[in-house]
Amino acid sequence: MIEANKPAPEVPRYREFCWQCRRPKDLCLCPTIPPMPTRTRIVLLMHPMEWKHEKCNTGRLTCLNLANSEIIPGLCFDDNPRYRALVDDPANYPVLLYPGKTAFDLSTGGFPAAELGSRQLVVFLIDSTWACAKAILRESPGLLTLPCVKFTPTVLSRYIIKRQPAPICLSTIEATHELLLALEHSGLDSYPDKERLLAAFFAMRDYQLERIGVDRNPRRKTKILQQPAP
Repeated sequence: MIEANKPAPEVPRYREFCWQCRRPKDLCLCPTIPPMPTRTRIVLLMHPMEWKHEKCNTGRLTCLNLANSEIIPGLCFDDNPRYRALVDDPANYPVLLYPGKTAFDLSTGGFPAAELGSRQLVVFLIDSTWACAKAILRESPGLLTLPCVKFTPTVLSRYIIKRQPAPICLSTIEATHELLLALEHSGLDSYPDKERLLAAFFAMRDYQLERIGVDRNPRRKTKILQQPAP
């Protein structure tokens, strides 16, 4: 029996959730304008750890802002039905963004545009941590049989929340931005709104930095704030 003067227990209140960007609705990062069109199809091969455990990774932000893009989650892609459909379609010219020795350098106009012809360029990007990217390449050996493309980044990564293994390494959304710049430079695509992807990225990064400012864990805060500014 509840005492007359004892307050009733509070009913827990749950924040509304956005299932597109996977953030609380009051912190939603979904674009307010339609996704940007591109001739090139951008396909993110997302490691299961990114797909299941990351609340709002930069890969999801990328696809929310690009109309001609998609995410394929998985680890073994050689027999993945959606991956095979894109690779085997004769109307597509599939390539992997991978900086191998034989990769075509988009930054210097090294891509054989004549070979592309009227086909749609489909660029696969591996979306994972660098350690997990090695696992995807190991479990999907067919990826490295595709023609590879690369670019030279115009700037270093601004993602100071995460430590990159090398100065030229970028987050997925930064890599996509640089890829579109290089495709435009090569005459393979147009990139009319060059601030859009970066604006989405900065909004996510700046919120994370704000949360670090009120973080009560001094070890985690020091680890982040000691990294060089962008």
